[in-house]
Amino acid sequence: MTRAAVGIDLGGTELRAAVVDEAGRILSRAQTRTDACGGPSAVIEQMAALVADVRDAVPGVTPVGIGVGSPGPLDAEAGIVIGPPTLHGWHDVPLRDLLAERLGLPVRLDNDGHAAVLGEWRFGAGRGLSSFVYITVSTGIGGGIVVDGHLLRGRRGMAAHVGHMIVEAGSDVVCSCGNPGCWEALASGSALDRAGRAAAAREPGGTIARIAAGQPVTARHVMTAAREGDDTALALVGREGRYLGAGIVSLLHLFSPERVVIGGGLSNGLDLLAGPIRATIAARAMPAFRDVPVGPSALGLDVGVIGAAALAL
Repeated sequence: MTRAAVGIDLGGTELRAAVVDEAGRILSRAQTRTDACGGPSAVIEQMAALVADVRDAVPGVTPVGIGVGSPGPLDAEAGIVIGPPTLHGWHDVPLRDLLAERLGLPVRLDNDGHAAVLGEWRFGAGRGLSSFVYITVSTGIGGGIVVDGHLLRGRRGMAAHVGHMIVEAGSDVVCSCGNPGCWEALASGSALDRAGRAAAAREPGGTIARIAAGQPVTARHVMTAAREGDDTALALVGREGRYLGAGIVSLLHLFSPERVVIGGGLSNGLDLLAGPIRATIAARAMPAFRDVPVGPSALGLDVGVIGAAALAL
């Protein structure tokens, strides 16, 4: 009999679920846009519907449990989502217990960054390593840390909110958490979205605006324009890479990993970002830390559901 679990990747934009076996293979999958404005009850119903869909797709497999990766902060020990900035209206939601009651299976809840680093450690770019850092760069910035063969969890399981490191103390850019100068505010996909929209407004006849074709400008449009050689887009991507590199320098100094793995939607542009990231590391990291490899997730956009399922396997 196939041993498997359901993994749920709860994001502020997308909600994904999959049945994953103990070798990390996805047996079935489903996704939808997160009804973030509908509040916890609406999203829990979405989760239940997705779980039903993925289980129906593999009728011969009975999951041993459900793992959920959610934006933080959350209390993994108590199973409570405390108040993530990307999920409006979520305050002290006992998600683990609500889902277990709704779905009739044991549920493990953890920070999405912890889930992702667990997935990469067991099945992806972190296999065989005893210390590495995983960073997800998408709507926000999250992460997970493995040190000396242990997932770094911290008090209440809330460690590794790396997106809220202050990387520019004098910045006038305010993060969704309320603080100015957070790494997430300056280097996330949302930050590149904003920079792209501002550039398109300044240059309505420019490449970024042409590619967006009247739609709201996103980081994807900026990356496409940069691949076409547009100077404005290349400058924005360069700045994005430098900000990412600045945060990575701090993580290198703090945790001395064997590898830094970057996932999330913006990692699709890592070929363009790698140069400024490496240049920033070379300029700002202490010499002993400069040779640590920085590369993409081996699991791609599946890392969230695979890692979430690994919580329950």
